[in-house]
Amino acid sequence: MTTARAQEPTDSDPSGYLPIAEHGLIGDLRTAALVGTDGRIDWFCAPRFDSPSVFGSLLDAQRGGYWEIRPRCESVTHHQFYFPDTNILLTRMLTEHGIVEVQDFMPILRDKDPDHRQRLVRRVVNVRGHMTMSVRIAPRLDYGREMPRTERTRQGVRFTGREISLSVRSTVDLELDATDAYARFVLCEGETALFILETADDEDGTTSDPVEATAADELFDATVTYWRNWLKQSTYTGRWREMVHRSALTLKMMTHEPTGAIIAAPTLGLPEQLGGRRNWDYRYVWIRDAAFSLYAMVRLGFTQEAQEFIDWLAARLRNATNGAAGPLRVMYSIDGDAILPEETLDHLEGYRGSHPVRIGNGASDQCQLDIYGELIDSIYLFNKYGAGISHDSWADLCGILDWLLKNWDGADESIWETRAGQQKHTYSRLMCWVALERMVRMARQRGLPGDLVRWMRVRDEIYGQIMARGWNPEERTFVQRLSDDDGHPKTIMDASLLLMPMVKFLSPTDPRFRSTVEAIERRLVVDSLVFRYNPEEAPDGLDGSEGTFSICSFWWVEALVRMGEVERARLALEKMFTYANHVGLYAEQIGLTGEHLGNFPQAFTHLALISSAINLDHRMT
Repeated sequence: MTTARAQEPTDSDPSGYLPIAEHGLIGDLRTAALVGTDGRIDWFCAPRFDSPSVFGSLLDAQRGGYWEIRPRCESVTHHQFYFPDTNILLTRMLTEHGIVEVQDFMPILRDKDPDHRQRLVRRVVNVRGHMTMSVRIAPRLDYGREMPRTERTRQGVRFTGREISLSVRSTVDLELDATDAYARFVLCEGETALFILETADDEDGTTSDPVEATAADELFDATVTYWRNWLKQSTYTGRWREMVHRSALTLKMMTHEPTGAIIAAPTLGLPEQLGGRRNWDYRYVWIRDAAFSLYAMVRLGFTQEAQEFIDWLAARLRNATNGAAGPLRVMYSIDGDAILPEETLDHLEGYRGSHPVRIGNGASDQCQLDIYGELIDSIYLFNKYGAGISHDSWADLCGILDWLLKNWDGADESIWETRAGQQKHTYSRLMCWVALERMVRMARQRGLPGDLVRWMRVRDEIYGQIMARGWNPEERTFVQRLSDDDGHPKTIMDASLLLMPMVKFLSPTDPRFRSTVEAIERRLVVDSLVFRYNPEEAPDGLDGSEGTFSICSFWWVEALVRMGEVERARLALEKMFTYANHVGLYAEQIGLTGEHLGNFPQAFTHLALISSAINLDHRMT
């Protein structure tokens, strides 16, 4: 490698926002960073997913901070893709003067390394021509509330704040101003520039490792080896291998390896409607999302990840207490903390002016009865296909089930975490039925102790209630909320009811389910895209509208598969693949013009993709 030649600095232009979809994700199983197609890192929290942001211009282009690398010319074409079967992101920049490639990755050298050094590596390679490049590293600590102190070190620069210190080693001579590091440098064909950002680990704010080509090559090769060895465990060999494996790699990146926790998304505050107020912090472990993720990992053969999450979950079960919202919380921090107070960051304008920007999540205090079914169903699958649960975990589950037996008939906020007050939701009843049904199955399969007579009696009572009060005979559809008396429930459609045959509550050929699917198609489906519900019919306590929910779109595919409509399902799945971004990632929602909305990427969506693809494959063989 020839060291790049530094030139005079240049001003950077931090204004403007890329579309949410114009990003790839890199990570090291502790945290993650979003890299735009323009070569800018505009979201990075360190040292953990739920730490304050270091680069956050995704939520405020002026105050948030960023790290950009770009050619010094007016006309640039960008292409971005992953190095095959890895989470190493390559961004190519094509100009009239040549082609340059930025290789972004976060090394993972050893599993569960207690001395893990967090490193974000950016290697700039001139593929062809003669390129003048500029770099500006502009961290804004604590969600943009703190300007770092900058100083030189032996091999680069250091940024120091109250709670975190970051060093950057570079083959380019970096200049400093009050808060940023910057440089202009020239690369001839075949030349490389290297930048390594890491948490400072000595009093000089840097490490003793030299910044050399061989060191960068070793980090790159080791990272390739890690991801490819991990992916080799996959048992999936079907038609949509590339999309399924990209989803698996993405789910793995959202796993906090030291604890086994699986977060819902690595971002916060990305809006469900541009300019709207539906902006939430998803950097936590939702019991529901993680339970579905466990299901996806088991289906693909990733038993170690399943076991690690079961271990994390076992600790939550042991510490469960019967509070007002139940023995389990809706969500936890990656360490298992249950208190996640919601706070508004008023100093940030939000993505494209979408305010407020919130950290923490007030939904953590909600009662969502459905989480017990989703949780126990995933444990049932792990018990069936994995190593099996322990005696202590079974005893904990029985204790939680005792609470559910007494409280299943109450009102709750349910799966969509509405903020309009508690209702009696059909989906919550469905998942309470699942919880009891799976406990009965596990007890019978393994001879585990339990009050099966009581469990089956309440299970059947729930079944009868859904059929009597969750079904509208005039409209011939299951609906979102139960009737309050013997009258017909209000016809409010809810895409979560597509899960009925997937959890074995009804046969997919049952006339009641078929007519429900037809009603959902009329009211909630636009082409292959599916809304979760209509806020005008079912006010959720929030202003504004939202896009179609990507997980519901994949549920739609799976419902069609189970009903035997394989060709329709295949077409719907292929259409959904066209809504993925350029590297196969999905945000929480898709707008009707195809734009990505909500936090990005979302684990919930990728696990539903995996499930629908696997089930469609099985029906097509």
